[in-house]
Amino acid sequence: MTMLSVGDTRAWIDRFADAAEDQFDSLTDLDRLVGDGDFGMNLRTGLRSAVQRLRSDPPTSPGEVFARTSDAFLDIGGTSGPLLGLWFGRIGAVSGVEVTATDLASALGTATAAVQRLGNAQVGHKTMVDAMVPATSALTEAAVSGATLSAALNSAATAARLGAESTRAMLARRGRATYVGEHARGVEDPGASAIAMFFAASSYKSVPA
Repeated sequence: MTMLSVGDTRAWIDRFADAAEDQFDSLTDLDRLVGDGDFGMNLRTGLRSAVQRLRSDPPTSPGEVFARTSDAFLDIGGTSGPLLGLWFGRIGAVSGVEVTATDLASALGTATAAVQRLGNAQVGHKTMVDAMVPATSALTEAAVSGATLSAALNSAATAARLGAESTRAMLARRGRATYVGEHARGVEDPGASAIAMFFAASSYKSVPA
């Protein structure tokens, strides 16, 4: 894949939603250990709503897919809803009916920076940013090197998974996990895990536009 089409993007969100269903229990268990246990439900609810919106009013561009996913998350509660809504909203600013690796990398950079500003979070704080930042960097570096979009997304997925795994050793400095202190060590941050799931869902076949 060299360009991201609307069909590719819809399929990406569909696969992300399927992963959220499959991993609902594990995400909920992670959040019970470091938060209030509602992350799995919020992620699943947001993605179910996003899929329904995309089916009822088919988008015409990748940016519209991400924008409607943003709207779905902004309509749910919790801490994760506004952050994911902001992130997808900024990604949704990408223009064109087909999106290059460079275009997507630029949108991701803007989106991740916005989340960092809103949450006042940096890499090492044990948040979703620990997966967002390395994934964005990996995709950007791959795009600059001239890699195909598929290769760039694969690099981002690997970086996001490693970033999520790195949160296990961290002491939380942002979010509800700060309340449990050392008890959060050894637990992967559920937000970072979800971002890794998102990038892992970026490959495979598209759906009809």
